[in-house]
Amino acid sequence: MKVTEHIKSANGKTLFSFEIIPPQKGKNIQELYNNIDPLMEFKPPFIDVTTSREEFIYIDKAGLFERKITRMRPGTLGICAAIKHKYDVDTVPHVLCGGFTKEETEYLLVDCHYLGINNVMALRGDAMKHQKYFEAAKGGHLYAKDLVSQIQDLNKGKYLHDVIEVDDKSDFCIGVAGYPEKHIEAPSLQTDLKRLKEKVDAGADYVVTQMFFDNEKYFQFVEAAKAAGINVPIIPGIKPIAVQRHLQLLPQVFKIDLPEDLIQAVENCKDNKQVRQVGVEWAIKQSKELQKAGVPVLHFYSMGKSDNIKTIASALF
Repeated sequence: MKVTEHIKSANGKTLFSFEIIPPQKGKNIQELYNNIDPLMEFKPPFIDVTTSREEFIYIDKAGLFERKITRMRPGTLGICAAIKHKYDVDTVPHVLCGGFTKEETEYLLVDCHYLGINNVMALRGDAMKHQKYFEAAKGGHLYAKDLVSQIQDLNKGKYLHDVIEVDDKSDFCIGVAGYPEKHIEAPSLQTDLKRLKEKVDAGADYVVTQMFFDNEKYFQFVEAAKAAGINVPIIPGIKPIAVQRHLQLLPQVFKIDLPEDLIQAVENCKDNKQVRQVGVEWAIKQSKELQKAGVPVLHFYSMGKSDNIKTIASALF
């Protein structure tokens, strides 16, 4: 079932969803199940599974370091299929421009279609650590809007190189990212909204926002998006602060602002246990206001850990 169909069938009720990351290579999937299990009581209609792009590692060979490319967290599609089978819940694999050719993207989408996965999240992805700016893979997409267009082409039965008579076309529901405080590379919020409009015009069905900690920024973003002609559901993304270093890390990595009240509350904490409690309380307060405003879904960035998300969800659903 499509994300947009879940939203429609909820008849205005706010749904609960969350996002996980695949285990690192060599780790067992059971730990992931152990963190998903406590959240299933809140009946998530869908679960997102992130995709990691490639990165360089250096291997010592007799004193000479050889650079190799690897993915530390492969298996997004396998994780999606496993979760779908185990929990009978829809899954949303993240599909990236970064590190993938158009052909590799097509093969991934064909596999999704075979597995009955009909929701995907289309993202450009981040630059690699050694890159100052994002660079497309050779033969890959530079912009998320072009990735959305490829997915929509497949929905129409149009493959990259082959003329195929298609009876059973894919029907992917496509999510894209939105940035209430603008994307790090955008010169202005208005420019960023134009880029979002391009993704929606290319065929995106819904938007999930980057994390934010001030609801007013989300509300302003939604109004500005509507004014720009963006009329698809805009799902707020919520991440509870969990450790003291998030005060520096989150603004640095995601270029977001934290409210002064939240900063002060975290700075007054004696240890990360207290910080975690502050993060939970803030997320509950934030989520209740969003619920009251009638947001379609509350989407939580769990990073594969469920204890604080379970506490928050228990206060809301």
